[in-house]
Amino acid sequence: MSTARDVVAVIESQLSNFGLTPLRAAHELGFHTVLVSNNPDRYRVVSTAEEVFGAYIDEIVVADTNSLDAVADALEPFRADGRLRAVMTVTDYNIPLVAELAARFGLPGLSPDAARTCRDKLLMRRACHAAGVAVPGFHQATDEDEALAAAERFGYPCVVKPMTESASIGVALCRTPEEVLAAYRSISSVPTDFRGQPRRPGALVEEYLLGFEVSVESVLVDGRREVLGVTDKALGAHPHFVEMGDTFPSMLSEPVRRQCVDLALRALEAVGHDFGAAHVEVKMTADGPRIVEVNGRMPGAEITQLIREATGVHLQREVTRLHAGRPADLTRSRERAAASRYLAAREAGTLDRVEGADLARRVPGVVDVDLEVHPGERVRPAESNLDLLGYVVATGDTTGDAVRRAEAALGQLTPVIRRDTAAGQAR
Repeated sequence: MSTARDVVAVIESQLSNFGLTPLRAAHELGFHTVLVSNNPDRYRVVSTAEEVFGAYIDEIVVADTNSLDAVADALEPFRADGRLRAVMTVTDYNIPLVAELAARFGLPGLSPDAARTCRDKLLMRRACHAAGVAVPGFHQATDEDEALAAAERFGYPCVVKPMTESASIGVALCRTPEEVLAAYRSISSVPTDFRGQPRRPGALVEEYLLGFEVSVESVLVDGRREVLGVTDKALGAHPHFVEMGDTFPSMLSEPVRRQCVDLALRALEAVGHDFGAAHVEVKMTADGPRIVEVNGRMPGAEITQLIREATGVHLQREVTRLHAGRPADLTRSRERAAASRYLAAREAGTLDRVEGADLARRVPGVVDVDLEVHPGERVRPAESNLDLLGYVVATGDTTGDAVRRAEAALGQLTPVIRRDTAAGQAR
């Protein structure tokens, strides 16, 4: 157990319950927890915020978290008096800054080069392609003619996306030249990302991968890559790529899982991933697996909760230990299964209420029902993960049991929405 004087600093996080869990894990390990943010109040919309802010965040430091020097200056008092043990984040937007900060302070962390490569989809694809790791055909278009030419080369439908966003923001399936132009203009006309950081110019035009998606969860411990397992991912309807649910462990056959794991491990080597957790998204196509994303962090959404329910491994706690220079324990204490399913609005408007939460909690095997939207908020059909209204998590002895229970619980939830004409972007 660490002393209370030891400090773990979390520099921004995901806008979700999961995003706040590293602070709770660090506090429970005995650390003095510090949240560094340019807008701490953004996290107060999260359903567990009152509990986490009240009991698990010891100190809040307001700083420009898009500036390495500003964050370093803000944390210098803790470093100078020997208290700072770890700097970490679970949001893609701040992974490069945190890697640079850890290197500057001599703390454990991902190498800055690997962090930058994981963060930028263009750099990641270039690194994988150079190493012979299968990725979709891709091209950075910096004008409309380039975008159209790339789409013609890859064929329709194709995918157009920003290169440095997260949560499927701005990702679109395009079936016509007109849709390619609309997607390109939407992306290229916005100079900064969701967290106010400069976007790379233009947009990424890609070959569409027809198949199903999984993610491979792993942790690098003492130079060894420990694969926790494969997660089945459920996506919403096109033209968007919203993640509507996850299942752990995968229900796929062992040979298919092995293909996905092998490709993911080669991708991690290609990008130089050298520390901590990784979350690699893979599409299985008729021609075999292809890399979608390589993320130099723990899996987001509720996947860490699924892993804990299924295996007993507390990933947030163990990754926090790694960042603090402590040994991690990934020993499994059980072999079960867990699944999450996400609630989305079917129409745009103002939320009046969500009915059926009490029924959802009564479904056998359900361990969590969380609504992350409040009456009076404007909602819309999900275009990115940010638009989701809540989730359910269920467990079972088998993957099938967990999936059916989660789907049964989700089916109890009904958002009641008052239609209006001013429904803006969701939370």
